[in-house]
Parts: sequence; C-alpha cells; structure tokens
Amino acid sequence: MPTFKGNTVTLQGNPVKVGDTAPDFTALTTALEEVTLASYPGKKLISVVPSIDTGVCDTQTRAFNEKAASLGGTVLTVSNDLPFAQRRWCAASGLDNVIMLSDHRDQSFAKSYGVLMEELRLLARSVFVVDSAGKVQYVQYMEEMTEEVDFDAALEAFDAAN
Repeated sequence: MPTFKGNTVTLQGNPVKVGDTAPDFTALTTALEEVTLASYPGKKLISVVPSIDTGVCDTQTRAFNEKAASLGGTVLTVSNDLPFAQRRWCAASGLDNVIMLSDHRDQSFAKSYGVLMEELRLLARSVFVVDSAGKVQYVQYMEEMTEEVDFDAALEAFDAAN
C-alpha cells in the first residue's frame, strides 16, 4: 500500500502499465488554457508531484527539466496545485521551460493514471514516459510519496523513447 509520511493512502483511478496506450486527459496550463495529452506531440516525460511547494517536488521538477532538456521531447509536470501557484513557483524558480499542468479542476489526469490520493486530494508522486506513438514506455509509482523518484531510470527510458 502506498504511503504519505508513513500513513497509508488510497489511490483512485486506473493505474497504467508499460505497453498501455497513454490515457488522454484534460488539465490547465498556468495561463488557464485547457490542454490534453495530444496538445504535446512527440515523446513525453510526465512528472507527477503532490505539491510544487515542497522540497522533494521542487527537486523533482528542477531535475527533470534540467536533465531532460538535451533529450528532445517534452517534459510535463502535473500536480493539483492551482495554476496561479504553479505560475508563481515558475517565476520564483527562474525556470522558463517548465511546462506545469494543473489537475485541480476535475482530476482528469489523476483518475486516468491512477494517482489521486483519496485522503489528501493530492496527486501521488510518479513518473510516466510516453513515446511519440502514444505508448507508455516507463512507469514508476512511488511507495512512499515523500521519497525521490528514480531519476536515472526515468531519464534512460525517456532518452530511449522515440
């Protein structure tokens, strides 16, 4: 069972696995524009964080956006933070190429990828790599939400995806 700070949490939604067609979703950009998975052609690394305002989530977002920049494709960071909070974080962090998506409105992403922590209404820390054909090439669901993801394995899968 997954945990958040040692407390068991219930994940809602449909978990995905390698080989699945990546589920579509709708989310909001920091400019309040509605987007879907198809809004981002090519391969994608989808980094999911509980809240951008925490240290581990900040580290995860910075690391993927810095280390994946040379690998082509698109890096998306999804959370239930409001778009305004995401925009504020981006401005404060000095990162111009971060693509933040807010799933706060209807948890479309969370339900499609099985990452909604029912007890907290936050997204479970996870990583997905989707190739340009829309197939899931890598999945990591964290057992403890306050721990860091396996950056090397996710970046290797992202680099190998076409």
